Amino acid sequence: MQRRQFLKNSVLLSAAGLVGPAVASQTVKTKVAPAAPVMRRRFVLSQTYKLAPPQGSSGVVKLWIPLPVDTAFQQMTGLSFTGNYQQAFVTTNNTYGAKTLFATWPKSEGDLLLKLDLEIETADWEPLKHDALKNWQAPEQIVYPLAVKPYLLPTTHTPVDGLVRETAEKITAGETDPLKKARLIYEWVSSHMERDNDVIGCGTGDVATILQSGKLSGKCTDISSVFVALARASGIPARELFGIRLGRANKLERYSASAFGKADSAGVADVSGGQHCRAEFYLAGYGWLPCDPADVTKMRLAEKKAHQDPDVQAVNTYLFGNWEMNWVGFNYGRDFELYPATEQGAVNNFGYPYAEVDGDPLNFYDPKVFAYNYVSTEQR
Repeated sequence: MQRRQFLKNSVLLSAAGLVGPAVASQTVKTKVAPAAPVMRRRFVLSQTYKLAPPQGSSGVVKLWIPLPVDTAFQQMTGLSFTGNYQQAFVTTNNTYGAKTLFATWPKSEGDLLLKLDLEIETADWEPLKHDALKNWQAPEQIVYPLAVKPYLLPTTHTPVDGLVRETAEKITAGETDPLKKARLIYEWVSSHMERDNDVIGCGTGDVATILQSGKLSGKCTDISSVFVALARASGIPARELFGIRLGRANKLERYSASAFGKADSAGVADVSGGQHCRAEFYLAGYGWLPCDPADVTKMRLAEKKAHQDPDVQAVNTYLFGNWEMNWVGFNYGRDFELYPATEQGAVNNFGYPYAEVDGDPLNFYDPKVFAYNYVSTEQR
């Protein structure tokens, strides 16, 4: 018998385990602090999962799904899920606080199904466009909060020494102002790197390999991670935010009909392949600022234009210090352990769902064994 359970937000986010019957569904409405009084966009991101483990496999199936992080520019306002799982719950218990929907099935036989709806509100994040830094000056003595300091450290894929530091020093050329240094790094990345559509998914973001190869190309994770590593090597905290496009771009659509997201006339978009990684950097005395050098390279390739083309330059200028929020970010996790723990150890990043059968990972790029469908509908 199907049963619907309602949970309070405090219970859901404390990662309480929920064991359901053969078919179960759960719903939560979250309350968040109101953001600044700006135009809000509302989306429902519907996700459908159908796992089909390889023939001959058996045993427990585990699925980890990334959920949106709540920030000033986006909130997950509702979550409901249903399926024939044995257990499912939400947790944030990991190094980066990456919010996760975790589900298990006792046997890898038959259809393994899970459906969920995410209600999301976003607001364009445009501090530079609105002159938020007009009166900002770098403090004489820069002291970073404890929560920010980890974003100066290296990870497995984003080293900050050797060739990375040498490259950062050449780019910044003795500049000491943190905002100007960040701008120099951003301009170098957006102008020197190229988007490579042959790269699988969003890329691996292996910065040392990219710089050592001399082939400065890749997808959004590769390009954002190069920015992040160079910024950290320059003493500027920086991080990737892994997420997914939700629909049509309103402000940037004039420059490209396809590069920045699209939807039909009813606001519906198939976003199953819409994963996208952006970057942020931190200014002492102000806070986090957005940028997206990867989308500059994507627009340049899509429109077959040179970097100095006026339209490319307009996008390049906007995407340093601003984001149009027809996109939602999941988490900042990089080279970290999910919770509950996977048997394969640390994950590179958590922008895609992840699953294991008896401890062996399923290839989330292969729809034959790991089929999922994402549809986003903008609420008007």
